[in-house]
Amino acid sequence: MVKRVGLVVNPTSGKNRGMVLGLEVAHRLRAAGHEVLDLSDESYAAARDRAMGAIAQGLDLLAVVGGDGMVHLGVNLVALTPVPLAIIGAGTGNDVARGLGLPVHDPVRAADIVTTGVPRTIDAISHTDSHGERRWYAGVLGAGFDSIVNERANTWPWPHGQMRYNLAILRELPLFRPIPYVVTVDGRRHESRAMLVAVANGPSYGGGMRVAPDASFDDGLVDVVILHEISTLEFLRVFPKVFTGAHVHHPAVEIIKGRQVTLEADGIVAYADGERFAALPLTLETVSGAVTVLVPPGT
Repeated sequence: MVKRVGLVVNPTSGKNRGMVLGLEVAHRLRAAGHEVLDLSDESYAAARDRAMGAIAQGLDLLAVVGGDGMVHLGVNLVALTPVPLAIIGAGTGNDVARGLGLPVHDPVRAADIVTTGVPRTIDAISHTDSHGERRWYAGVLGAGFDSIVNERANTWPWPHGQMRYNLAILRELPLFRPIPYVVTVDGRRHESRAMLVAVANGPSYGGGMRVAPDASFDDGLVDVVILHEISTLEFLRVFPKVFTGAHVHHPAVEIIKGRQVTLEADGIVAYADGERFAALPLTLETVSGAVTVLVPPGT
């Protein structure tokens, strides 16, 4: 079936090969008979505006090429609309794509999902700010040591990629102190001094950190992961275990499932899907089936 596909490409994905990858994907889609509208632009905001206009005029599908940041853009464009999202994982992390069983680092193969994929409805997490603007994310929101590191790394023009994040960890760790939080899950209030709080719709973030290994994209719930106060030395021991999910067995780790979460802490800016999201306090709501994505048959 021929589809009218809106295509948004992150030109910096795939170690700055995004534009080339985008051309390859567009060629693959056109060869399969689809009509392709290239909605990419030099800035995130401009691409969003172009895509919003195209969706309003009528698309059969929106395809995004890049990492979790592009998934974040796509989810914010198609949430609560009938337009499905095709995720063509070509970024550094690709946590959402991997969690959904999609091909990663093989954008031409992933592009075939547009033709052969089947629709799957997943939950998305919503936050409405004081101005009434609604924002969404699909994967994991972090609000603690991880988001502080992101804030620091984003002020540095160099180095690029994962190395900048690793250096920011080394810079922040000696300065970090546990954060006093109030975390309210489905009306139940929890107060704690903690190293971080993550609100997970999917199992991983940060390029493979399985912060909530049992989280599901379509169970109507989020997994609220709280790493309670521990020493810096113990934090260094626990942190590497997040890549396998073994950290959940540590006594300082608590996981609470729920539909609505309010996070309160001073001076913390939350990141979701790797993107700067909102300052705390904020309230998050799980919206079941808010997004339709295309996935390989049988996943």
